[in-house]
Parts: sequence; structure tokens; C-alpha cells
Amino acid sequence: MTIPPDAPGTHGTAGTENQLREALETLAHQVHPAPDAYRTARGDWLRRERRRRLVLAVLVTVVFVLAVLIGLWVLNQAPTGSGVIFSGAPDVVAGVSP
Repeated sequence: MTIPPDAPGTHGTAGTENQLREALETLAHQVHPAPDAYRTARGDWLRRERRRRLVLAVLVTVVFVLAVLIGLWVLNQAPTGSGVIFSGAPDVVAGVSP
């Protein structure tokens, strides 16, 4: 919906819009991108991606090594006696009585 410039209460809105448009177009024409901006941005992105993957790989390796070391430590803390699993009579083997 466009409002005509001579509508009541607009007070020259079209003139202001045109001035703003011209000012922004003039400003936009003064901006020139660097010739290698895309290549630089892509290189930075790839470098961050490689670093993120490396950090993730190192983190996974550290967690795995810690899990293995904790598991070995727990197994090493087991009592040195004969780990009795079945404490029935010595004559009874697999539930068969003499």
C-alpha cells in the first residue's frame, strides 16, 4: 500500500524517501569489496573448521584414555585372594550331589 505524496498528514514523505534513497545509493557506490575477500573468508572458515575437528579428536582421545586408565585402576584395586563366586560345599559340582 503506497501513500500518495499529497495525502493529508504526509508532509512531503516522498521527498524524504527520495533523498534517503539517493543518499544510500551514493554511499553504496562508494563501497568497494576487497578483491580477495571471499577467498580470505573461506580460508578463515576452513581453518576454524580444521581446528574444531582437531579439538574434538583430541577431546575424544583424552576421554577414551581416561576411561581406560580408570578401568585399569579399578581392576587393579580388586582383592588378591581367590575370588569365590560359589560358596557351596566342595563336593557339589554343578548342582549334582554324591
